[in-house]
Amino acid sequence: MDSLVDGNHTAVTEFILLGLTHDPVLRVFLFIIILCIYLVTICGNLCTILLIRVSTQLHHPMYFFLSHLALADMIFSTSVTPNLLVNFLVERNTISYLGCVIQLDGVIFFGTVEGFLLAAMAYDRFVAICNPLLYSTKMSTQVCVQLLVITYVGGFLNAFTFTLSFLSLLFCGANRINHFFCDFAPLVELSCSDVSVSAVVPSFTSGSIIVFTVIVIAVSYIYILITILKMSSTEGRHKAFSTCTSHLTAVTLFYGTVTFIYVLPKSSYSSDQNKVISVFYTVVIPMLNPLIYSLRNNEIKGALKKQLSRNIFS
Repeated sequence: MDSLVDGNHTAVTEFILLGLTHDPVLRVFLFIIILCIYLVTICGNLCTILLIRVSTQLHHPMYFFLSHLALADMIFSTSVTPNLLVNFLVERNTISYLGCVIQLDGVIFFGTVEGFLLAAMAYDRFVAICNPLLYSTKMSTQVCVQLLVITYVGGFLNAFTFTLSFLSLLFCGANRINHFFCDFAPLVELSCSDVSVSAVVPSFTSGSIIVFTVIVIAVSYIYILITILKMSSTEGRHKAFSTCTSHLTAVTLFYGTVTFIYVLPKSSYSSDQNKVISVFYTVVIPMLNPLIYSLRNNEIKGALKKQLSRNIFS
């Protein structure tokens, strides 16, 4: 049973996720591809966390935040991908009302945490390049913990506003979500209640967080660029910029997709385009982040080589 009669309304107890496609051949192909991506995501992020933990040369604020970014990516992907994989194997993929709330909370919470962590990492690069002599003071353990607390509190508050807004929605029997997970926008479209407040409040909180974190990142990199251009040594410029490339790549990927999904007007793209971008946002990016930091970061590559050689010759 997917609904219960409640007065003049039918209270929905479960939702049907329509998924990405109904083509049986394409479903098999996507299942294999996304399963491989998910396995790489889990292994890559778990290896990043373990490497940072065991390598003393990586016990710096940048990698402290990176380990939490890897954890957030891993859980963020796990909140969506397993259910997406199930969707390819069954004809009718359902999710309970409570399960929908939990999935929505997971996506919003860890998505917000990732945005804050990228901002904290930008601030870390700003201090390291623009104020190197004060780095140990401005990025002390206490400061890092405070930034981390702000990150998780921000994630909790944003997820809380989405939860309250979702719980205020009424669903009059219609329970087919045109998506592969419980995203907020298709849930609002499905609701039969007045969504003027329910839709605006989460948009305001998430929009404010996006603007705040983007400003922190933009201002940090403006000062970094000014400092790098003032350096007389070409080698010094290259070294300073090389420490930022992996982070800039991660920022571009994350905020590029966030802008498309949450900032651009819904009329500018179709629901199918939204699904494709959402796959990139929820499935692909969590896999790419550990690859970006391992391939483009010399300290990570050095620590990995050191650990591998130690294990091989021990």
